[in-house]
Amino acid sequence: MRTLNRVGALSAVAAAALLCAPSAAQATAPGDNGTVKIHDATTGEELRRNEPHVCAFYLDAFGFDAVQQVSWHIEAWAPTAAVKGETVKSGAITLDGEGHGRTDDMTLPDGHYKLFWNFQGEKGSAKHKVFWTDCEDEEPGGGSSASPSATPSASASEPAASPSTPAEGAPSSSPSAAGGAEGDLAETGNGAPVGLLSAAAAALLGAGGYLVFRRRRA
Repeated sequence: MRTLNRVGALSAVAAAALLCAPSAAQATAPGDNGTVKIHDATTGEELRRNEPHVCAFYLDAFGFDAVQQVSWHIEAWAPTAAVKGETVKSGAITLDGEGHGRTDDMTLPDGHYKLFWNFQGEKGSAKHKVFWTDCEDEEPGGGSSASPSATPSASASEPAASPSTPAEGAPSSSPSAAGGAEGDLAETGNGAPVGLLSAAAAALLGAGGYLVFRRRRA
Protein backbone atom coordinates (compact mmCIF):
# COMPACT_ATOMS: atom_id res chain seq x y z
CA MET A 1 0.00 0.00 0.00
CA ARG A 2 2.84 2.41 0.84
CA THR A 3 4.41 1.74 -2.57
CA LEU A 4 1.15 2.54 -4.34
CA ASN A 5 0.75 5.76 -2.36
CA ARG A 6 4.27 6.87 -3.29
CA VAL A 7 3.66 6.11 -6.95
CA GLY A 8 0.42 8.12 -6.88
CA ALA A 9 2.13 11.10 -5.25
CA LEU A 10 4.97 11.08 -7.77
CA SER A 11 2.47 10.90 -10.65
CA ALA A 12 0.57 13.90 -9.29
CA VAL A 13 3.77 15.95 -8.96
CA ALA A 14 4.83 15.04 -12.52
CA ALA A 15 1.43 15.99 -13.93
CA ALA A 16 1.51 19.36 -12.15
CA ALA A 17 5.00 20.03 -13.50
CA LEU A 18 3.89 19.26 -17.06
CA LEU A 19 0.89 21.61 -16.74
CA CYS A 20 2.95 24.51 -15.37
CA ALA A 21 5.88 24.14 -17.80
CA PRO A 22 4.23 25.74 -20.89
CA SER A 23 3.02 28.80 -18.98
CA ALA A 24 6.39 29.33 -17.37
CA ALA A 25 8.16 29.00 -20.70
CA GLN A 26 5.72 31.44 -22.28
CA ALA A 27 6.26 33.97 -19.47
CA THR A 28 10.03 33.95 -19.90
CA ALA A 29 10.05 33.83 -23.70
CA PRO A 30 11.51 37.00 -25.23
CA GLY A 31 9.54 39.33 -27.53
CA ASP A 32 5.83 39.77 -28.22
CA ASN A 33 5.28 41.55 -24.89
CA GLY A 34 5.71 45.12 -26.17
CA THR A 35 3.84 47.62 -28.30
CA VAL A 36 4.75 50.28 -30.83
CA LYS A 37 2.92 53.59 -31.42
CA ILE A 38 2.81 56.26 -34.11
CA HIS A 39 3.51 59.65 -32.49
CA ASP A 40 3.30 63.17 -33.86
CA ALA A 41 6.69 64.88 -33.71
CA THR A 42 5.34 67.28 -31.04
CA THR A 43 4.07 64.46 -28.77
CA GLY A 44 6.21 63.45 -25.81
CA GLU A 45 7.61 59.93 -26.08
CA GLU A 46 6.47 59.06 -22.55
CA LEU A 47 2.80 59.07 -23.68
CA ARG A 48 1.52 55.67 -24.79
CA ARG A 49 -1.35 56.76 -27.02
CA ASN A 50 -1.39 56.06 -30.74
CA GLU A 51 -1.89 58.94 -33.20
CA PRO A 52 -3.06 57.65 -36.59
CA HIS A 53 -3.19 61.13 -38.23
CA VAL A 54 0.17 62.93 -38.30
CA CYS A 55 2.44 65.17 -40.36
CA ALA A 56 6.02 64.84 -39.07
CA PHE A 57 6.13 61.73 -36.86
CA TYR A 58 8.30 59.09 -35.14
CA LEU A 59 7.92 55.47 -33.99
CA ASP A 60 7.76 54.93 -30.21
CA ALA A 61 8.19 51.44 -28.64
CA PHE A 62 7.28 50.32 -25.10
CA GLY A 63 7.50 47.16 -22.99
CA PHE A 64 9.81 45.06 -25.16
CA ASP A 65 12.71 43.06 -23.80
CA ALA A 66 15.87 44.87 -22.72
CA VAL A 67 18.29 45.77 -25.51
CA GLN A 68 16.03 44.15 -28.10
CA GLN A 69 17.00 44.43 -31.76
CA VAL A 70 14.23 45.77 -34.00
CA SER A 71 13.95 46.22 -37.75
CA TRP A 72 11.01 48.12 -39.23
CA HIS A 73 9.66 49.26 -42.56
CA ILE A 74 6.70 51.32 -43.78
CA GLU A 75 4.67 50.39 -46.85
CA ALA A 76 2.34 52.52 -48.99
CA TRP A 77 -1.22 51.35 -48.34
CA ALA A 78 -4.63 51.54 -50.02
CA PRO A 79 -6.53 53.61 -50.94
CA THR A 80 -3.82 56.20 -51.67
CA ALA A 81 -0.96 53.89 -52.64
CA ALA A 82 0.05 53.87 -56.29
CA VAL A 83 1.52 50.40 -55.66
CA LYS A 84 0.19 48.70 -52.50
CA GLY A 85 2.95 47.13 -50.43
CA GLU A 86 5.77 49.29 -51.77
CA THR A 87 8.31 50.03 -49.02
CA VAL A 88 8.73 53.78 -48.64
CA LYS A 89 10.88 53.88 -45.45
CA SER A 90 12.84 51.38 -43.38
CA GLY A 91 15.31 51.28 -40.51
CA ALA A 92 16.61 49.49 -37.42
CA ILE A 93 16.80 50.37 -33.73
CA THR A 94 18.17 48.85 -30.52
CA LEU A 95 15.88 49.40 -27.52
CA ASP A 96 17.18 50.47 -24.10
CA GLY A 97 17.39 48.43 -20.89
CA GLU A 98 13.66 48.94 -20.24
CA GLY A 99 12.57 47.85 -23.70
CA HIS A 100 11.82 51.40 -24.80
CA GLY A 101 13.07 53.30 -27.83
CA ARG A 102 12.11 55.85 -30.46
CA THR A 103 13.19 56.56 -34.00
CA ASP A 104 14.18 59.93 -35.42
CA ASP A 105 11.44 62.23 -36.72
CA MET A 106 10.43 61.56 -40.32
CA THR A 107 7.94 62.71 -42.95
CA LEU A 108 6.11 61.10 -45.85
CA PRO A 109 3.95 62.49 -48.67
CA ASP A 110 0.29 62.83 -47.70
CA GLY A 111 -1.35 59.40 -47.87
CA HIS A 112 -2.15 56.09 -46.16
CA TYR A 113 0.63 53.83 -44.82
CA LYS A 114 1.25 50.68 -42.77
CA LEU A 115 4.14 50.10 -40.34
CA PHE A 116 5.66 46.62 -39.90
CA TRP A 117 7.72 46.13 -36.72
CA ASN A 118 9.95 43.01 -36.57
CA PHE A 119 12.17 41.97 -33.68
CA GLN A 120 14.19 39.05 -32.34
CA GLY A 121 12.08 36.43 -30.57
CA GLU A 122 8.77 37.41 -32.19
CA LYS A 123 6.11 34.77 -32.70
CA GLY A 124 3.78 34.88 -35.66
CA SER A 125 3.40 38.05 -37.73
CA ALA A 126 5.12 41.36 -37.07
CA LYS A 127 3.49 44.08 -35.00
CA HIS A 128 1.93 46.69 -37.26
CA LYS A 129 0.12 50.03 -37.29
CA VAL A 130 -1.91 51.73 -40.03
CA PHE A 131 -1.80 55.54 -40.18
CA TRP A 132 -2.34 58.63 -42.35
CA THR A 133 -0.04 61.55 -43.05
CA ASP A 134 -1.64 64.91 -43.83
CA CYS A 135 0.46 68.09 -43.75
CA GLU A 136 -1.92 70.44 -45.63
CA ASP A 137 -3.37 71.85 -42.37
CA GLU A 138 0.14 72.46 -41.02
CA GLU A 139 1.04 75.14 -43.61
CA PRO A 140 1.75 78.59 -42.06
CA GLY A 141 -0.43 80.49 -44.53
CA GLY A 142 -3.65 78.79 -43.41
CA GLY A 143 -4.24 80.56 -40.11
CA SER A 144 -3.01 84.06 -40.97
CA SER A 145 -5.72 84.88 -43.52
CA ALA A 146 -8.48 85.20 -40.90
CA SER A 147 -6.87 87.99 -38.81
CA PRO A 148 -6.65 90.76 -41.49
CA SER A 149 -10.24 90.22 -42.62
CA ALA A 150 -11.57 90.62 -39.08
CA THR A 151 -9.65 93.84 -38.30
CA PRO A 152 -11.02 96.11 -41.09
CA SER A 153 -14.59 94.97 -40.53
CA ALA A 154 -14.43 95.97 -36.86
CA SER A 155 -12.82 99.37 -37.61
CA ALA A 156 -15.36 100.13 -40.34
CA SER A 157 -18.29 99.45 -38.05
CA GLU A 158 -17.07 101.72 -35.22
CA PRO A 159 -17.15 105.09 -37.08
CA ALA A 160 -20.54 104.25 -38.58
CA ALA A 161 -22.06 103.76 -35.13
CA SER A 162 -20.63 106.90 -33.41
CA PRO A 163 -22.11 109.68 -35.61
CA SER A 164 -25.52 108.03 -35.92
CA THR A 165 -26.40 108.16 -32.23
CA PRO A 166 -26.02 111.93 -31.54
CA ALA A 167 -27.43 112.92 -34.95
CA GLU A 168 -30.62 110.96 -34.44
CA GLY A 169 -31.07 111.84 -30.76
CA ALA A 170 -30.68 115.66 -30.91
CA PRO A 171 -33.15 116.63 -33.67
CA SER A 172 -35.76 114.07 -32.72
CA SER A 173 -36.23 115.35 -29.14
CA SER A 174 -36.05 119.19 -29.55
CA PRO A 175 -38.47 119.71 -32.47
CA SER A 176 -41.07 117.42 -30.94
CA ALA A 177 -41.06 119.43 -27.70
CA ALA A 178 -41.28 122.74 -29.56
CA GLY A 179 -44.07 121.45 -31.78
CA GLY A 180 -46.09 120.32 -28.79
CA ALA A 181 -45.74 123.72 -27.13
CA GLU A 182 -46.78 125.59 -30.26
CA GLY A 183 -49.85 123.41 -30.65
CA ASP A 184 -50.99 124.04 -27.08
CA LEU A 185 -50.53 127.81 -27.43
CA ALA A 186 -52.54 127.89 -30.67
CA GLU A 187 -55.43 126.14 -29.00
CA THR A 188 -55.54 128.32 -25.87
CA GLY A 189 -54.94 131.72 -27.57
CA ASN A 190 -56.98 131.41 -30.80
CA GLY A 191 -59.68 128.93 -29.83
CA ALA A 192 -63.46 128.79 -30.57
CA PRO A 193 -64.69 131.01 -27.56
CA VAL A 194 -63.14 134.19 -29.09
CA GLY A 195 -65.18 133.79 -32.29
CA LEU A 196 -68.41 133.29 -30.36
CA LEU A 197 -67.85 136.43 -28.30
CA SER A 198 -67.21 138.45 -31.46
CA ALA A 199 -70.46 137.22 -33.04
CA ALA A 200 -72.47 138.00 -29.88
CA ALA A 201 -71.03 141.51 -29.74
CA ALA A 202 -71.94 142.13 -33.36
CA ALA A 203 -75.48 140.91 -32.73
CA LEU A 204 -75.90 143.20 -29.71
CA LEU A 205 -74.65 146.18 -31.70
CA GLY A 206 -77.10 145.40 -34.47
CA ALA A 207 -80.01 145.09 -32.05
CA GLY A 208 -79.08 148.37 -30.35
CA GLY A 209 -78.90 150.22 -33.61
CA TYR A 210 -82.30 148.89 -34.69
CA LEU A 211 -83.93 150.09 -31.43
CA VAL A 212 -82.40 153.57 -31.80
CA PHE A 213 -83.62 153.74 -35.38
CA ARG A 214 -87.23 152.89 -34.37
CA ARG A 215 -87.28 155.45 -31.57
CA ARG A 216 -86.19 158.22 -33.90
CA ARG A 217 -88.99 157.39 -36.38
CA ALA A 218 -91.57 157.28 -33.65
